[in-house]
Amino acid sequence: MARAPLLQLSGISLTFGGNPVFDDLSLTVQPGDRIALVGRNGSGKSTLMKVMAGLVEADRGTRTVPPGVTVGYMEQEPDLSRFATLGDFAASNLPEGQDYRLAVVAEGLKFNPATPVATASGGERRRAALAKLLAEAPELMLLDEPTNHLDIQAIEWLEAELSTTRTAFVLISHDRAFLRALSKATLWIDRGEVRRRDAGFEGFEEWRETVWAEEDEARHKLDRKIKHEAKWAVEGISARRKRNQGRVRALQALRAERKAQIRRQGTAAFALDSGPTSGKKVIEAVGLTKAYGDKTIVKGFDLRVLRGDRVAFVGPNGVGKTTLLKMLTGEVQPNSGTVTLGTNLEIAVFDQTRTRLDLEASLWDNLTVDPLMRVSGASDQVMVRGTPKHVVAYLKDFLFDEAQARAPVRSLSGGERARLLLAKLMAQPSNLLILDEPTNDLDVETLDLLQDILGDYDGTVLLVSHDRDFIDRVATATVAMEGEGRVQAYPGGWSDYAAQRPEPVEATERPSARSATVPATAKSEAPKGGLSFTERKRLEDLPDLIARLESEIGKLSQLLADPELFTREPVKFRKATEALTERQTALEAAETEWLELAERA
Repeated sequence: MARAPLLQLSGISLTFGGNPVFDDLSLTVQPGDRIALVGRNGSGKSTLMKVMAGLVEADRGTRTVPPGVTVGYMEQEPDLSRFATLGDFAASNLPEGQDYRLAVVAEGLKFNPATPVATASGGERRRAALAKLLAEAPELMLLDEPTNHLDIQAIEWLEAELSTTRTAFVLISHDRAFLRALSKATLWIDRGEVRRRDAGFEGFEEWRETVWAEEDEARHKLDRKIKHEAKWAVEGISARRKRNQGRVRALQALRAERKAQIRRQGTAAFALDSGPTSGKKVIEAVGLTKAYGDKTIVKGFDLRVLRGDRVAFVGPNGVGKTTLLKMLTGEVQPNSGTVTLGTNLEIAVFDQTRTRLDLEASLWDNLTVDPLMRVSGASDQVMVRGTPKHVVAYLKDFLFDEAQARAPVRSLSGGERARLLLAKLMAQPSNLLILDEPTNDLDVETLDLLQDILGDYDGTVLLVSHDRDFIDRVATATVAMEGEGRVQAYPGGWSDYAAQRPEPVEATERPSARSATVPATAKSEAPKGGLSFTERKRLEDLPDLIARLESEIGKLSQLLADPELFTREPVKFRKATEALTERQTALEAAETEWLELAERA
């Protein structure tokens, strides 16, 4: 017997500012669905998700959620004004006695519930919103860019958590690896139309190109038909005016159809000028040590970066990646050690906090007032790699329309702000790019373009990112920051680093620091013993997982021991029963896996 859908949208139409976002949109989310929601920045992904959550009311159409079904939405900017701490907010809707759910999620997300709301950063607030949603465990989760502001370890934890849940979810993300691992269906928003493909994100780009090719062929046939009918109208209508008015009306209908077609948005005109050639040696760091109080960022660190290297810096949030970048460019001084910069360097910086953008100023002023790009006496011109260009024309290269030119930057979405910052960055010549979290909020197409541009760039790139796929595509070397001053460089991208990183050792055995240089070539060492690195890491993690599952099973069993629960709260009883069965199955699998790995080890 088919189960009722969790959510159904029928005939949804929505208009913002006179422009239709959706028209006669219909879609259904079934139990167990794992859906990737994809589309260009500005296509309406977040708006559609808010309609699904019931936070935005459509002009026409209906939203149907069966009685008893809960839909949870991860808020991008949650209202925390009523709460003292992030934990108070995240636990606000949890039933009494189930705070353990939040504790489990908080540990995985590296989220501190005790953080006061008054001092919490934007990233911490978003992690609190994500923790709240995961702890509440609704029947349908709506996740809008959940990986933003998470480090790779937390992303991998979230990926593992979602891969084992029975809860249906709809997911917006720019992280290809995350989408590929989790999605089983794809919703694609393109010019107000939503298409569904019952396959995951893997293969989406091929599907998209096929759809566009078919669309181009249909448009070409329509153009040929209009041309043929128009020729007939000019040459033969005068002699057959009365008999052929129907054909004339048909021609008018064809022209109206062609005019109504919405052209696809082009790609941003990204370009980088590497400027003058730098010296072969770009950065030479020897014996770098830096600490703030009891926190050691790096200790005894060596690094050599040569012209053309693309070096990615990875590690947990707060480990000091941005500080190390600033030390390598001379902006922050080490406690000891030396940094020697190469000759003829011109540095351009993309900062993760977007502080180089004035949020209250317009897009126009953000481009023309910057002293590095302003043309004296010509406020409507921007210097683009040495050549003056009208500011509106340059903004159009980055997919901004003329109406946005005078709008304040604060009115832009996260992806649009990232694009504007790239426009500022790419207007100036450079031969050393510092990219600190450039991938946040960018759509997949823009990430593709940025990757291609970096591939053709003649200069050197230092990159901080938590996007594993992007690191794999761009980096020639990866510098891993493991905390307590430990740093090591590996050749290749994230996947290469994951295959090469050594087995963790006890703190008493671990050296206090490792020096690191970007190796020209290196070979991965074969794993020692009978287990691969991933298997050894899994063997170490399983006892904690087993202990957590046993604790949750105990609490759920205690809850279900109440003989009145079924009568008093049948929905809660059903959820608790399903959760207990799920955790018992997971515990059995974890214990079996541990035994198998332990025997092989």
